[in-house]
Amino acid sequence: MKKSKAYRESLTKFDRHHLYEPSEALEIVKQMATAKFDETIEVHIKLGVDPRHADQQVRGTVSLPHGTGKTRRVLVFAKGEKIKEAENAGADYVGGEELAEKIQGGWFDFEVAVATPDMMSVVGKLGKILGPRGLMPNPKAGTVTFDIERTINELKAGRIEYRVDKTAIIHAPIGRASFDIDKLMENLNAFAEALIKAKPAAAKGQYMRSVTVCSTMSPGVKINPLVLMTANR
Repeated sequence: MKKSKAYRESLTKFDRHHLYEPSEALEIVKQMATAKFDETIEVHIKLGVDPRHADQQVRGTVSLPHGTGKTRRVLVFAKGEKIKEAENAGADYVGGEELAEKIQGGWFDFEVAVATPDMMSVVGKLGKILGPRGLMPNPKAGTVTFDIERTINELKAGRIEYRVDKTAIIHAPIGRASFDIDKLMENLNAFAEALIKAKPAAAKGQYMRSVTVCSTMSPGVKINPLVLMTANR
């Protein structure tokens, strides 16, 4: 795949093989984020786990102190009084069977789905559709709950879900290029701290093997993983 001129120019602004301090790496990424839109800043962390084993899965949620800079569209499966609670809390879509039918018809105009436990008989039928897209409500991710108001508020404020992929890498947004360095650092540290707390007992050796930050359109800049781990233990 041919890289753009701007991307190739970005590669001349830093040493691709050097392990930078977290704040240095974020500063470089901010400087390279010159697109006409407010680029997302992402972190990609390679973990010392084997995702093929159930006891080495890494999954959870974390509320970023300064959010992601993006308001997520939240869909809630609920019934009875919980419908009103979801609507009052700012859910973008609320319903039951009718929403399930829309999704089965190919509608996905939402970024996170929440369900009350008594709606899982309806939501369960959507597993093969929502699962591969990372949209399936899950108790471990805090998206199957009766505490609808709090959950929606947290999701809108910047709570994100993370999950190790089959290559043992965690991917997550930590803000926007318009964020100042202090806010990006606080978000990065909050995310790193959550990952360290989620470390499986079965994980051996160095837990964070590599850490890279980038913007939507920029190349990745490497961070010294030991510095990030030490700062967040």
